[in-house]
Amino acid sequence: MASVTVRGWVLCTVSLLNSVFVFISGADFIRFISFRAIYYNITGETTLCQDFIPWSVALQDSFVLNSLAVDLGLLALFITQHSLLAWSPVKQALQSVLGPLNRTAYCFTTALALQILMHYWQPVTGAPCLWSVRHAPWSIWFPLLCFSLHFLCWAIICSILVIFDYPELLGIKQVYYKCFGLGDPLSHKSPLAQRLLSHLRHPVCLELAVVLWLLPALSLDRLLLAGTLSTYLALAHSLDKQDLAYLCVQLKSKMQLFAEPRRGSADTSDLDDSNHKEK
Repeated sequence: MASVTVRGWVLCTVSLLNSVFVFISGADFIRFISFRAIYYNITGETTLCQDFIPWSVALQDSFVLNSLAVDLGLLALFITQHSLLAWSPVKQALQSVLGPLNRTAYCFTTALALQILMHYWQPVTGAPCLWSVRHAPWSIWFPLLCFSLHFLCWAIICSILVIFDYPELLGIKQVYYKCFGLGDPLSHKSPLAQRLLSHLRHPVCLELAVVLWLLPALSLDRLLLAGTLSTYLALAHSLDKQDLAYLCVQLKSKMQLFAEPRRGSADTSDLDDSNHKEK
């Protein structure tokens, strides 16, 4: 019994440390993809691009081409990790080896791939911008508008992650349920919830598209980043009208629950396992 208890504590510790690493990586990703790009433009002047260089010259510059090649390789690394570990045969093999830590390992490798991408990303400063807002008064107001909309989109994304059972998303609940013999957390969810999660874990397509494309200046490397991630998200997107209807019902239920906190557990979402189901 003692060995099982020790093993449970070890699993919980690993899962919690992983959640801290994922949280830090998420904060770094927000800074990398959103606020850093806007900060360079907040005064209306940018060092991201060289508009006086013709495209014909920029696309023959070895520094520009090498930077794009490195960035493309980093994006390929992230997409390979994110797709390969989500592939059913690989997922089943890892499940047999890692057990309840399978989801934890997936989140850890995703965060690690993002850290590598952000650390080694090569900005392309030797080419023109595809667009750049530099004339007053928009050189001041448009970056502030971008900042406000990015902040709103990230707030919505974080809210959706909370609604989608954040501990289960990071693999914390899998370890907890395993230690207490409660089985797989997905088995406690409704068939509609399981169907939704099998199609897409984090349906934040519109919000992510806004933070990827809405910028005061769009450099060549940012075009590569936004275009690749948008294409990947579009190809991985498999939500349908039934999933959308289910999401609307769950959102309405959540809003009612927050508005009337004394109503009890009857309005609890299927995505958040209720205590009576666990028992």
